[in-house]
Amino acid sequence: MFTGIVTAIGTVTAAVPASGGLRLVVDAAGLGLKDVAVGDSIAVDGICLTVAARSARNFEADVSRETLACTSGFARGGRVNLEKALRAADRLGGHLVSGHVDGVGIVTRMQRAGANRVVAFRAPAQFAKYIARKGSVTLNGVSLTVNAVNGVKFTVNLIPHTLAETNLGELGVGRRVNIEVDMLARYVERLHEKR
Repeated sequence: MFTGIVTAIGTVTAAVPASGGLRLVVDAAGLGLKDVAVGDSIAVDGICLTVAARSARNFEADVSRETLACTSGFARGGRVNLEKALRAADRLGGHLVSGHVDGVGIVTRMQRAGANRVVAFRAPAQFAKYIARKGSVTLNGVSLTVNAVNGVKFTVNLIPHTLAETNLGELGVGRRVNIEVDMLARYVERLHEKR
């Protein structure tokens, strides 16, 4: 479980094909790995990955074919948002994020609003129904508030801190992002189906 509050930007140093998918090597930069053990979870651009090996600065994780099919962002040299798993005593600064990405969205429009940027995205149709105005959405592992929704399109407002401290500052029209919708919306729908 995560909060969507990114604590470092890492770099993919290797993405090696493996029989089950891909072995990813990430330079964790300022994340700090002293308290990370093999078997721990780290969100990489919003994807919950299990640490398979680590050194002082790097960690490795296996990415399954299923994960590769519904995510984006494993190119060698790519900058990725990183967050360690939530501990029970941690502050919940964003919202509850599982790290189970639903699909890939695409940036359709960017507009400056003072020091902020208003960014519009197109979500996969099957998940767009879970995105609500003033609700939460996770983009590349970043917890954000939805400003507006119109069909499969939605907008968020990126503040200067988010632009500087996450890879969302590198977005441009046509860029792909990992989307995780608010898990509460999915559970509410499931409970409603059972009635």
